Amino acid sequence: MNRPLGAGDRVFLTVIPPLARSVIRLLRATLKIREQGIEWVEPFWRNGRPVIYAIWHGRMLMIPAIYEGRRAPWIMTSWSRDGELIGRVVRAFGFRTVRGSTTRGGTAALREQARLLRRGEEVGVLPDGPKGPRHVVQPGVVLLAKLSQAPIIPMSFSASPRRLLSSWDEFLLPLPFAHGVVVFGEPISVTRESDRDAIEADRKLLEERLMSLTWQADRLVGGP
Repeated sequence: MNRPLGAGDRVFLTVIPPLARSVIRLLRATLKIREQGIEWVEPFWRNGRPVIYAIWHGRMLMIPAIYEGRRAPWIMTSWSRDGELIGRVVRAFGFRTVRGSTTRGGTAALREQARLLRRGEEVGVLPDGPKGPRHVVQPGVVLLAKLSQAPIIPMSFSASPRRLLSSWDEFLLPLPFAHGVVVFGEPISVTRESDRDAIEADRKLLEERLMSLTWQADRLVGGP
């Protein structure tokens, strides 16, 4: 954590995670979810090959619940109280966590994620997190792909009806009994020889694909 936990933090982290898990599970039970672009990711699932999933911070809420019970990826959570909250919630769905952020512990976490990928594990990344700017890919995910030689699978989620919260990431909250869709995109491979210009080109490519997939997901559920 960035600072010692106070009494209020301890109460928050004791009460909120189990409540959040229960609400997400109940909400998931009401949703009708379909998948689009599954052909891009299914070969990796079938062969147990390592991949890096990339999804915008604001579209992540239902992903752990949707894929609970399948192969569990590792995700990076920050050292903040909010990062601890996210970690406690996603671990309830079988996901595993590496601590770090773009501002603290990021280099060590990046190396650990690369090690996990080389071991054959899956990793999930929120490339515009933890604080934004919204829908701007940070270069860490491309560097991770270069270090590990694992492909990046861009993905997005949408639902209708839904609420977009007035948070920095426009966090998407599906309403009960909504129709939802998870959309996967074409993998992006980063060569070990990539220089700064090539890394920037792949960063922009991932950003463009995530924007396109998010637009596609919104259209598929009839959203704006």
